[in-house]
Amino acid sequence: MTYETIIYETEEAIAVIRLNRPAALNAINSTMVSELAHALDAIKGDTSVKVLIVTGEGDKAFAAGADIAAMKEFTPLKATHFSAQGHELFFQLESLPIPVIACVNGFALGGGCELAMACDFIYAAEGAKFGQPEINLGIIPGFGGTQRLAKLVGRSRAKELCMTGVMISAQEAKQIGLVNKVFPTEALWEETITVAKVLAAKGKVSIRAVKETINRGCDQDLRTGCHMESEAFGICMASPDAREGMSAFLEKRGAIFTGELGE
Repeated sequence: MTYETIIYETEEAIAVIRLNRPAALNAINSTMVSELAHALDAIKGDTSVKVLIVTGEGDKAFAAGADIAAMKEFTPLKATHFSAQGHELFFQLESLPIPVIACVNGFALGGGCELAMACDFIYAAEGAKFGQPEINLGIIPGFGGTQRLAKLVGRSRAKELCMTGVMISAQEAKQIGLVNKVFPTEALWEETITVAKVLAAKGKVSIRAVKETINRGCDQDLRTGCHMESEAFGICMASPDAREGMSAFLEKRGAIFTGELGE
């Protein structure tokens, strides 16, 4: 499929989605939402893909929010539908059985910040900026900003960011737990790719189990979460990768994981 608002490409086991509206600072519109959903479906169906990187085209923005020019004409019903589309897309992104890295190369505001938070972790350039500025438009975040932000940085900080609409630096975002690592702009992509390759070399079954167990367990009490972990631990033991990993350790060699699910 030819995309209008994104670039989708794969190299070996790593897929890359680039938001591709640089003239509009990669603002998210309905077309981009639909195209992202299509690309995620393709990734989910491609068993050779082991890691996804999401980034922005150009050197200014990851995504500077939703397309305000389009939103200005929304009726309440259309606004609700657009918000629901975004939520469905980000749940689709979160549920991918592979690691997803947000490589934030510039502004990640509004929907862009919400998109980054739906990824498994965020690497940012030193000059990147984060924020939920919707309050300045007389509205609130519509793609999960009030919810994921509170889970990542706590209720008090989430309220502060969403109520003031201020932008924060990549360094501050790291300090409050929104961003994992901050790199010099010229090193961001290389560092992201390096980690993506490390992740791609791990066992696919165990990577998926880690992601699912953490995601689901965060919404449960500790005992329930630990029970989920025990079940996932047992399932991993049935995979060929577990046998390979333990054999490699005992034989003092590097493990070669195939990602096969076993019998």
